[in-house]
Amino acid sequence: MLVTRQPILRRFWYPVMPAASVEKGPQPFTLLGQPLVIWSLGDGQYAALEDRCAHRSAALSKGWVDRDAVVCPYHGWAYDRSGICLRIPQRPEAGPSKQPVVASFACAERYGYVWVALGEPLAPIPDWPEERDPGYRRIDQFYEPWACASFRLMENSFDNAHIHFVHRNTFGDINDPDPPLPAIERGELSFVARSDVPVLNNDLQKQNLRDDSAVTIRHMTATWYLPFLRRLHIRYPNGLDHIIVTAATPVADGACQVVQFCFRNDSEAEAPAANIIEFDRRVTAEDQAVLETTDPDVPLEMGSGIERHMPSDQPGLLMRRMLLDLFARHGEAEQTRHYAPRQAAE
Repeated sequence: MLVTRQPILRRFWYPVMPAASVEKGPQPFTLLGQPLVIWSLGDGQYAALEDRCAHRSAALSKGWVDRDAVVCPYHGWAYDRSGICLRIPQRPEAGPSKQPVVASFACAERYGYVWVALGEPLAPIPDWPEERDPGYRRIDQFYEPWACASFRLMENSFDNAHIHFVHRNTFGDINDPDPPLPAIERGELSFVARSDVPVLNNDLQKQNLRDDSAVTIRHMTATWYLPFLRRLHIRYPNGLDHIIVTAATPVADGACQVVQFCFRNDSEAEAPAANIIEFDRRVTAEDQAVLETTDPDVPLEMGSGIERHMPSDQPGLLMRRMLLDLFARHGEAEQTRHYAPRQAAE
């Protein structure tokens, strides 16, 4: 699957950058191959346009904001959030254009990030109650580019079999290679996978979890939101909740921007955020080292023979089926360099 060639993927919300970074002025971002300029309108409102001036194609993200409009750095043309040209300094008598001349996109702020949808969204941004619950804190963990397909990161996130190998230096037990299969409940645009996985508890985690046991149990409720968003709710035996939200926002076919934050029902005094971030960064660095070696053109057709499968791949195989079903419902075929699209083959 080549994500930039699947139009339906444009109809989902993606977190693209921390809201705080946009306060500095217009910022560039590429989403599914589409260059964007994003800027703040104040009062928690943000705007996203194609990063291309209608006059001579200069990048609007190199400009500045004036009275809520983004101003092109080349000749000063100014655009509002809908893509209408408000001002042309060389033609002050012209007035605002009557129609948008630069493409605009849906844009909103949630959980400290600016989210963008390139088409009419098929589903809203998920509403997680911990954001409003005073018993939880949100910790922003990291925001960085990875050289792998967004789907690879999502599939990895639900793959219990990789834990004891990829994470053998952090919490995996390589002597326990066969994990329990999760119980999965499928929805239309998401699924929930539940499993209990024993893991090793290293010294840093003993501090973070306030648990001196050598081994602990992760009671995991993982939700996948089509196409590249995951919420992993880990409950430990002592009642601690560690809820990790990971988005693999697709930049290009072989590149994604990874957004990760977590919710915790403890305090800074009980477990400093810096220690929590340190452990989770060790874990994700182990994932990144492996995932960046994988083929970004993920074959969704399970019978293609390009990739082999085993029982613990169940969540990832369901992801592939659900993506193929999504494409079929919207008149699309999987776009890949591996084989002809399903309709053409038939």
